[in-house]
Amino acid sequence: MHPAPSVIIFTTLSGLGFGLLFFLGLGMPEVTGWVAFVFFAIAYALAVGGLLASTFHLGHPERAWKAFTQWKSSWLSREGWCAVIALIVMGLYAIGLVFWGVRWSLLGWLGALFSLATVFTTSMIYTQLKTIPRWNMKLTPVMFLSFSLTGGALLAGQTPIAMLMLLITALVQILYWQQGDRALAASGTTLGTATGLGQRGSVRAFEPPHTGTNYLLREFVHVIGRKHAEKLRIIAFTLAFVLPLVLIAIPIDSVVTKHVLPLLAVISHMAGVAMSRWLFFAQAEHVVGLYYGKR
Repeated sequence: MHPAPSVIIFTTLSGLGFGLLFFLGLGMPEVTGWVAFVFFAIAYALAVGGLLASTFHLGHPERAWKAFTQWKSSWLSREGWCAVIALIVMGLYAIGLVFWGVRWSLLGWLGALFSLATVFTTSMIYTQLKTIPRWNMKLTPVMFLSFSLTGGALLAGQTPIAMLMLLITALVQILYWQQGDRALAASGTTLGTATGLGQRGSVRAFEPPHTGTNYLLREFVHVIGRKHAEKLRIIAFTLAFVLPLVLIAIPIDSVVTKHVLPLLAVISHMAGVAMSRWLFFAQAEHVVGLYYGKR
């Protein structure tokens, strides 16, 4: 798949934002007043900023509102509804904390639930696509949710939870890469099934169907070299998991270190997540590529 910047920004930022809203909804950390305002401002900036970025990948962004009408059949529509409900509920919850120092627990739990539901529905937009075997796996929503919870724990300053989630998510990422590398072959889709000529014998591409490019090639066929992908995976893994784990595990003995190291851990994790998301799209082999002899 073509790794569009808008979608990478969307999946990276919104996951972090809704992950932070999840922990805030559970009262972690227990903040009120201006401190609570800062936490919610960060969460909303990430969540809403990510959602807005996603509209730039639409052919007609002004028609995005129509997606809300298809909630019975579309995961994109369900994502929209979950996001709106989560943001409204968490907004009401934030009002109680910021202005009155009161925690309305029911609203917090409900907002936390819909925050996670938003991340899950986002993941299902990709998981449902049988034409992209690397996405059409049970590990896809697990990966999205674990990344969101890890980023949320880091942003919320929940160090013990963050350390545990970094280890869990690192394992999920490795398993996803391993299973994803075998997904296209395991799907049984070949050039023969793509062209409908498989029953006649072995099929290979002699010449491309046409001399120029087209929409399918631009959007659904992106080939990245194996060695290049392996290097990017190592960098992404180090930035997303190894470095943040080291930074938050360092004993803190000063006020400056107490704030700087967690901030560096968050920045490193965000950079690693963004690179992982780029690979998520760049390595997604759409089966249409078989028809053009690209796989």
